[in-house]
Amino acid sequence: MNKSNRTYIRVAILGVLLAALVFAVYSSFVKDPNAVKVGRDAPNFSLEQLNGPSIALSDLRGKGVVLNFWGTWCGPCKQEMPALQKQYEAYKDKGLVIVGVNIGETPVAVEPFLKQFGVTFPILMDRESQITKLYRIDKIPSTFFIDPDGEVKEIFLGPLNEDMIAEKVAKILP
Repeated sequence: MNKSNRTYIRVAILGVLLAALVFAVYSSFVKDPNAVKVGRDAPNFSLEQLNGPSIALSDLRGKGVVLNFWGTWCGPCKQEMPALQKQYEAYKDKGLVIVGVNIGETPVAVEPFLKQFGVTFPILMDRESQITKLYRIDKIPSTFFIDPDGEVKEIFLGPLNEDMIAEKVAKILP
């Protein structure tokens, strides 16, 4: 192999490495375009309630919606649930709906948990984790604050306390 062929091979290899580096940097900064984002409409869905008929997110238009993804096995969810319940009681007559989306569990697991924490807001059962996947949930609790027009105003990952919920709810009430 002569010197000019080696130079072309080196340039080609450097070009491929540079292209790979540019792609890696670009990919790390560009998020999933289908992910739920602040400022966009929350994706509609319908799920069966734990003890009632199905609810579609679109049925809740005109109300502020707190959409909370949780599980009975989640320690931070246990910590957060009483705060959600208190805020639900405080604001349900002012146009707020808190909706809990249980991820992949059965009523046998969910019912005692809700009784323990005195939860009375609607609980939807995402048994196959379809909505969890739609909303790209990878950490729970995850909470979406949705205004009366269906727009996501805020996304919060991790447990919320009463003051945090009240502050965020004030921004989405009708």
